[in-house]
Amino acid sequence: MNILIVEDDKSVARFLQQALTEAGYTTQVVEDGETALRLAVSIAFDLILLDVMLPRKDGFTLCRELRAASVTTPILIITARDTLEDKIEGLDSGADDYIVKPCQIGELLARVRALLRRGTSSPPVLRVADLTLDPATRKVCRQGKTIHLSMTEFALLEYLMRNAGRVVTRLMILEHVWQYDFEGNDNVLDVYISYLRSKIDRGFARPLIHTVRGVGYRLEG
Repeated sequence: MNILIVEDDKSVARFLQQALTEAGYTTQVVEDGETALRLAVSIAFDLILLDVMLPRKDGFTLCRELRAASVTTPILIITARDTLEDKIEGLDSGADDYIVKPCQIGELLARVRALLRRGTSSPPVLRVADLTLDPATRKVCRQGKTIHLSMTEFALLEYLMRNAGRVVTRLMILEHVWQYDFEGNDNVLDVYISYLRSKIDRGFARPLIHTVRGVGYRLEG
Protein backbone atom coordinates (compact mmCIF):
# COMPACT_ATOMS: atom_id res chain seq x y z
CA MET A 1 0.00 0.00 0.00
CA ASN A 2 1.32 3.41 -1.02
CA ILE A 3 0.64 6.28 1.41
CA LEU A 4 1.19 9.99 0.80
CA ILE A 5 2.22 11.93 3.93
CA VAL A 6 1.55 15.68 3.70
CA GLU A 7 3.38 17.25 6.64
CA ASP A 8 5.65 20.30 6.84
CA ASP A 9 7.10 19.51 10.27
CA LYS A 10 10.13 17.41 9.39
CA SER A 11 10.31 15.62 12.75
CA VAL A 12 6.64 14.64 12.61
CA ALA A 13 7.01 13.55 8.98
CA ARG A 14 9.99 11.33 9.90
CA PHE A 15 8.04 9.81 12.79
CA LEU A 16 5.04 9.01 10.57
CA GLN A 17 7.21 7.68 7.77
CA GLN A 18 9.17 5.41 10.09
CA ALA A 19 6.04 4.05 11.77
CA LEU A 20 4.31 3.33 8.47
CA THR A 21 7.42 1.85 6.87
CA GLU A 22 7.90 -0.50 9.82
CA ALA A 23 4.25 -1.52 9.43
CA GLY A 24 4.97 -2.55 5.83
CA TYR A 25 3.66 0.45 3.87
CA THR A 26 5.35 2.41 1.09
CA THR A 27 5.40 6.15 1.82
CA GLN A 28 6.11 9.43 0.13
CA VAL A 29 6.43 12.73 2.00
CA VAL A 30 5.64 16.23 0.73
CA GLU A 31 5.73 19.45 2.73
CA ASP A 32 3.15 21.74 1.10
CA GLY A 33 -0.40 21.61 -0.17
CA GLU A 34 0.31 22.60 -3.77
CA THR A 35 2.76 19.74 -4.29
CA ALA A 36 0.38 17.33 -2.58
CA LEU A 37 -2.47 18.36 -4.88
CA ARG A 38 -0.34 17.88 -7.98
CA LEU A 39 0.80 14.42 -6.87
CA ALA A 40 -2.56 13.16 -5.64
CA VAL A 41 -4.37 13.95 -8.88
CA SER A 42 -1.70 12.35 -11.06
CA ILE A 43 -0.48 9.34 -9.05
CA ALA A 44 -2.64 6.63 -7.47
CA PHE A 45 -2.13 6.57 -3.70
CA ASP A 46 -4.00 4.20 -1.38
CA LEU A 47 -4.24 6.72 1.47
CA ILE A 48 -3.32 10.32 2.25
CA LEU A 49 -2.21 11.42 5.73
CA LEU A 50 -2.83 15.15 5.82
CA ASP A 51 -1.79 17.94 8.17
CA VAL A 52 -3.96 21.08 8.23
CA MET A 53 -1.47 23.90 8.76
CA LEU A 54 0.54 23.69 5.55
CA PRO A 55 2.40 26.23 3.40
CA ARG A 56 0.96 27.22 0.00
CA LYS A 57 -2.39 25.48 0.60
CA ASP A 58 -3.97 24.42 3.90
CA GLY A 59 -5.25 20.90 4.48
CA PHE A 60 -8.96 21.75 4.47
CA THR A 61 -8.65 23.54 1.13
CA LEU A 62 -6.61 20.67 -0.25
CA CYS A 63 -9.31 18.21 0.78
CA ARG A 64 -12.01 20.17 -0.99
CA GLU A 65 -9.95 20.54 -4.16
CA LEU A 66 -9.08 16.83 -4.26
CA ARG A 67 -12.74 15.85 -3.96
CA ALA A 68 -13.69 18.44 -6.59
CA ALA A 69 -11.11 16.80 -8.87
CA SER A 70 -12.83 13.41 -8.29
CA VAL A 71 -9.92 11.99 -6.28
CA THR A 72 -11.53 9.34 -4.06
CA THR A 73 -8.38 8.32 -2.17
CA PRO A 74 -9.16 7.99 1.56
CA ILE A 75 -7.87 10.98 3.54
CA LEU A 76 -6.91 10.90 7.22
CA ILE A 77 -6.37 14.35 8.70
CA ILE A 78 -3.76 14.31 11.46
CA THR A 79 -3.40 17.70 13.15
CA ALA A 80 -2.98 19.55 16.43
CA ARG A 81 -6.21 21.48 15.78
CA ASP A 82 -8.57 19.80 18.21
CA THR A 83 -11.74 21.90 18.44
CA LEU A 84 -15.10 20.46 17.46
CA GLU A 85 -15.40 23.12 14.77
CA ASP A 86 -12.09 22.03 13.24
CA LYS A 87 -13.17 18.38 13.18
CA ILE A 88 -16.48 19.26 11.55
CA GLU A 89 -14.75 21.41 8.93
CA GLY A 90 -12.23 18.66 8.18
CA LEU A 91 -14.87 15.99 7.69
CA ASP A 92 -17.16 18.30 5.73
CA SER A 93 -14.26 19.22 3.44
CA GLY A 94 -14.01 15.58 2.34
CA ALA A 95 -11.73 13.84 4.84
CA ASP A 96 -12.66 10.29 5.84
CA ASP A 97 -11.25 10.46 9.37
CA TYR A 98 -9.67 12.96 11.77
CA ILE A 99 -7.09 12.33 14.48
CA VAL A 100 -5.51 14.86 16.85
CA LYS A 101 -1.79 15.15 17.55
CA PRO A 102 -0.10 13.87 19.59
CA CYS A 103 -1.57 10.42 18.99
CA GLN A 104 -0.66 6.88 19.94
CA ILE A 105 0.96 5.01 17.08
CA GLY A 106 -1.28 2.00 17.70
CA GLU A 107 -4.42 4.08 17.21
CA LEU A 108 -2.98 5.74 14.12
CA LEU A 109 -2.14 2.40 12.49
CA ALA A 110 -5.58 1.03 13.37
CA ARG A 111 -7.23 3.98 11.64
CA VAL A 112 -4.93 3.56 8.66
CA ARG A 113 -5.91 -0.11 8.35
CA ALA A 114 -9.61 0.73 8.62
CA LEU A 115 -9.41 3.36 5.88
CA LEU A 116 -7.39 1.08 3.60
CA ARG A 117 -10.04 -1.64 3.99
CA ARG A 118 -12.76 0.86 3.20
CA GLY A 119 -10.81 2.18 0.21
CA THR A 120 -10.80 -1.23 -1.49
CA SER A 121 -14.51 -1.07 -2.26
CA SER A 122 -15.32 -0.15 -5.86
CA PRO A 123 -18.31 -0.12 -8.18
CA PRO A 124 -19.32 -3.64 -9.29
CA VAL A 125 -18.45 -2.96 -12.93
CA LEU A 126 -15.43 -0.88 -13.98
CA ARG A 127 -15.64 1.13 -17.21
CA VAL A 128 -13.03 3.04 -19.18
CA ALA A 129 -14.17 4.29 -22.59
CA ASP A 130 -15.61 1.20 -24.34
CA LEU A 131 -13.84 -1.29 -22.04
CA THR A 132 -15.70 -2.94 -19.14
CA LEU A 133 -14.50 -5.26 -16.39
CA ASP A 134 -16.81 -7.04 -13.95
CA PRO A 135 -14.89 -8.15 -10.82
CA ALA A 136 -17.75 -10.42 -9.73
CA THR A 137 -18.00 -12.46 -12.93
CA ARG A 138 -14.42 -11.75 -14.09
CA LYS A 139 -15.80 -10.84 -17.51
CA VAL A 140 -13.95 -8.30 -19.67
CA CYS A 141 -15.46 -6.78 -22.82
CA ARG A 142 -14.52 -4.11 -25.31
CA GLN A 143 -17.11 -2.88 -27.80
CA GLY A 144 -19.21 -5.89 -26.86
CA LYS A 145 -16.42 -8.37 -27.63
CA THR A 146 -15.48 -10.71 -24.77
CA ILE A 147 -11.77 -10.69 -23.97
CA HIS A 148 -10.29 -13.75 -22.27
CA LEU A 149 -7.53 -13.00 -19.75
CA SER A 150 -5.34 -15.08 -17.49
CA MET A 151 -5.59 -14.51 -13.74
CA THR A 152 -2.52 -12.26 -13.73
CA GLU A 153 -3.65 -10.32 -16.80
CA PHE A 154 -7.05 -9.79 -15.16
CA ALA A 155 -5.47 -8.57 -11.89
CA LEU A 156 -3.21 -6.18 -13.79
CA LEU A 157 -6.05 -4.76 -15.88
CA GLU A 158 -8.30 -4.42 -12.83
CA TYR A 159 -5.64 -2.42 -10.99
CA LEU A 160 -5.10 -0.14 -13.99
CA MET A 161 -8.86 0.40 -14.38
CA ARG A 162 -9.35 1.17 -10.70
CA ASN A 163 -6.80 3.94 -11.18
CA ALA A 164 -7.94 5.05 -14.62
CA GLY A 165 -6.59 8.43 -15.67
CA ARG A 166 -3.82 8.40 -13.08
CA VAL A 167 -0.21 7.32 -13.41
CA VAL A 168 0.69 4.14 -11.52
CA THR A 169 4.39 3.48 -11.09
CA ARG A 170 6.04 0.19 -11.90
CA LEU A 171 6.71 -0.46 -8.21
CA MET A 172 3.09 0.21 -7.28
CA ILE A 173 1.86 -2.24 -9.92
CA LEU A 174 4.28 -4.95 -8.78
CA GLU A 175 3.31 -4.51 -5.14
CA HIS A 176 -0.44 -4.56 -5.84
CA VAL A 177 -0.64 -7.25 -8.51
CA TRP A 178 2.18 -9.64 -7.64
CA GLN A 179 2.57 -8.67 -3.97
CA TYR A 180 6.15 -9.79 -3.52
CA ASP A 181 9.62 -8.36 -3.94
CA PHE A 182 11.14 -8.62 -7.42
CA GLU A 183 14.55 -7.49 -6.15
CA GLY A 184 14.89 -5.08 -9.05
CA ASN A 185 13.91 -7.59 -11.77
CA ASP A 186 10.65 -6.17 -13.05
CA ASN A 187 10.85 -7.45 -16.63
CA VAL A 188 7.80 -9.61 -15.97
CA LEU A 189 5.71 -6.41 -15.85
CA ASP A 190 6.77 -5.48 -19.38
CA VAL A 191 5.81 -8.96 -20.54
CA TYR A 192 2.31 -8.74 -19.05
CA ILE A 193 1.74 -5.19 -20.28
CA SER A 194 2.57 -6.51 -23.76
CA TYR A 195 0.10 -9.39 -23.28
CA LEU A 196 -2.62 -6.94 -22.20
CA ARG A 197 -2.00 -4.57 -25.08
CA SER A 198 -2.31 -7.42 -27.57
CA LYS A 199 -5.72 -8.30 -26.13
CA ILE A 200 -7.11 -4.91 -25.08
CA ASP A 201 -5.74 -2.52 -27.71
CA ARG A 202 -4.82 -4.52 -30.81
CA GLY A 203 -7.50 -4.24 -33.45
CA PHE A 204 -9.11 -1.17 -31.90
CA ALA A 205 -8.73 2.37 -33.20
CA ARG A 206 -7.93 3.96 -29.84
CA PRO A 207 -5.30 2.52 -27.48
CA LEU A 208 -6.16 2.62 -23.78
CA ILE A 209 -2.87 1.56 -22.15
CA HIS A 210 -0.29 4.37 -22.24
CA THR A 211 3.36 4.28 -21.17
CA VAL A 212 4.60 7.17 -19.04
CA ARG A 213 8.28 6.96 -19.83
CA GLY A 214 10.50 6.53 -16.80
CA VAL A 215 7.54 6.31 -14.41
CA GLY A 216 4.95 3.66 -15.21
CA TYR A 217 1.61 3.37 -16.98
CA ARG A 218 -1.76 5.12 -17.30
CA LEU A 219 -4.99 3.64 -18.59
CA GLU A 220 -7.42 6.10 -20.14
CA GLY A 221 -9.67 6.46 -23.14
